[in-house]
Amino acid sequence: MNHDDLRDWSKQAADWIHDYHEGLRGRPVRSQTRPGDTRAQLAGQAPEQPESMEAIFEDFARIVPDAMTHWQHPRFFAYFPGNASPASMLAEQLANAMAAQAMLWQTSPAATEMEEVMVSWLRDALGLDPHFTGTLHDSATTATLSALLTMREKALNWLGNSQGLQGQPTLRLYASEHVHSSIDKDVRIAGIGQENLVKIPTDAGHAMDMKALDAAIRADREAGHLPAGIILCVGGTGIGACDRIADGVAVARVHGLPTHVDAAWAGSAMICPEYRHLWEGIDGADSIVFNPHKWLGVQFDCSVQFLADPAPQVRTLGLRPEYLKTLGKSSSMTDFNEWTVPLGRRFRALKIWFTLRAYGLEGLRQRIRNHVAWAEELAETLATLPGVQIVTHPQLSLFSFALDSGDAATEALLKRINDDGRVYLTQTRHDGRLVIRVQVGQFDCTREDVMCVHEVVKELL
Repeated sequence: MNHDDLRDWSKQAADWIHDYHEGLRGRPVRSQTRPGDTRAQLAGQAPEQPESMEAIFEDFARIVPDAMTHWQHPRFFAYFPGNASPASMLAEQLANAMAAQAMLWQTSPAATEMEEVMVSWLRDALGLDPHFTGTLHDSATTATLSALLTMREKALNWLGNSQGLQGQPTLRLYASEHVHSSIDKDVRIAGIGQENLVKIPTDAGHAMDMKALDAAIRADREAGHLPAGIILCVGGTGIGACDRIADGVAVARVHGLPTHVDAAWAGSAMICPEYRHLWEGIDGADSIVFNPHKWLGVQFDCSVQFLADPAPQVRTLGLRPEYLKTLGKSSSMTDFNEWTVPLGRRFRALKIWFTLRAYGLEGLRQRIRNHVAWAEELAETLATLPGVQIVTHPQLSLFSFALDSGDAATEALLKRINDDGRVYLTQTRHDGRLVIRVQVGQFDCTREDVMCVHEVVKELL
């Protein structure tokens, strides 16, 4: 295949993509295949000789789509969405065609400078203070890992990087029980250890208990441990729990600790001023992460980390071997590989630029406001069904429900819903109880798509 062939097949692929999206409502949302079905249709070894693109594309259309869970389906209400607006998809195609490795300013000047500008566009759109700068990561897991590594090194005066963790004091990090499991993964990767992530109890509003936080930090210091930082949550994955950011920052300042705020999902909603009370005090945070790929229509992967001061993170993650130095480098050149874990970096800023321009902030605000309103309407409607209880009321566009008859009945209902295929929901546990999560946020969903959840539940009760 050469570039002339690519031109022709790209046109055919574009037609296939259009037809795929046009027909998504007719497909079951979750893949209905069984384990091993796809593997059985693939050759056991790579071919020795080239095969025709006609055969390859035909096999793709035959094997792949029906064996995929359709994340762009307008009735995908599971997890959080991995949105991909048409404008974002177009930008991603162009970025893929250039196939740049944007590790240094000199390797991709446009990618670097557009990243700087897109971070500032999003900072302003979310109402954050102008002192924040930032960078793009693949996911919130990596952004949070960068923040936690920086917390680790600041606490150890950067001796962890040079000497390792052996012989260093036991580091402690603090978060509520509602933080995403990526925090747990990151403390393991950072060498801090699962047992040193202190889960602070929450109050009746599911926010971290600040008195308990303060007491835990004091107790750890008395025990000879070294507190390193606090992770706060805005829009937890389970039920949308939000910590009181201003109070958390105040406790952190009393103890001289940095704060990282995980707003991976709910951060997008802050383009709407009426929701910003959910992270009041956010300008006092040291690090903030949110994912435009969850609710702003920017294709996965795209995670933004805002930093009050990037210097500690650059000191933690930056490394300049001779072959990565830019001869004659000026202070206006940013090498973003020094801000992030990977050396290699994709051109992610292009799809942000396309998306924000193609839909405008007001267009994106209206989508989010619609999703919130439709989630509230759906929760009210489900509550009228016999035996259905709304367990956690909508936090933005996320709520949960269960059957009064217990966990086994709730689990069986969820299986029937997802086997039916018209909508896709997931579960979590809240206060020891199995509940079904509903999260409205797919880019192209309509009110009718959302209310289809009520129809399906009513039929399958």
